[in-house]
Amino acid sequence: MIATLLVLSAYLLGSVSSAIIVCRMMGLPDPRSAGSHNPGATNVLRLGGKKAAAITLLGDLLKGLLPLMAGHLLDASPTTLALTAMAAFLGHLYPVFFGFRGGKGVATALGTQFGLSWQIGLTVALIWLLMAKWANISSLSALVSMALAPLVVWYFWPEPVLVGMQAVMSLILFWRHRSNIRNLLQGAEGRISDDARH
Repeated sequence: MIATLLVLSAYLLGSVSSAIIVCRMMGLPDPRSAGSHNPGATNVLRLGGKKAAAITLLGDLLKGLLPLMAGHLLDASPTTLALTAMAAFLGHLYPVFFGFRGGKGVATALGTQFGLSWQIGLTVALIWLLMAKWANISSLSALVSMALAPLVVWYFWPEPVLVGMQAVMSLILFWRHRSNIRNLLQGAEGRISDDARH
């Protein structure tokens, strides 16, 4: 019963779209109909600048982090933690409160990784930051860090159900980034520094 409530709560929390709420509160365009049409921190950076993007990023991270922290406090099994992480992630992608039109899930996925253990989250975040500094492309940084995330989980917590969960999450992230992958292959993907200047 507790496991079911934890997973359901994770999905409902994940369904709270930080990007849409932040844009409404700050008088910005709806991120689903402006910019890249993606309700995520990168698009909010494009639409409203660094402050709005930082608030959105924090909100999306917490959606993944808090349910996992609750799971640890309740001494949840690895299977329950895996289901909780996936529920929060899918809530962000397919939010029940916003017509099931959500973001691409990178920040919420990172939140779940920090929720599993700070070592996992920090390692994935450092990979993202290093790639961002080198390539200056948010989507490429996300794809590389999430491609390596299952290996990071395996290194720090070699529990098959957690590694499998992260592998599935990473595959879904690649699917959600298919338009970015096309742009990357064509050399047409936007750069972080360009978005930050807007």
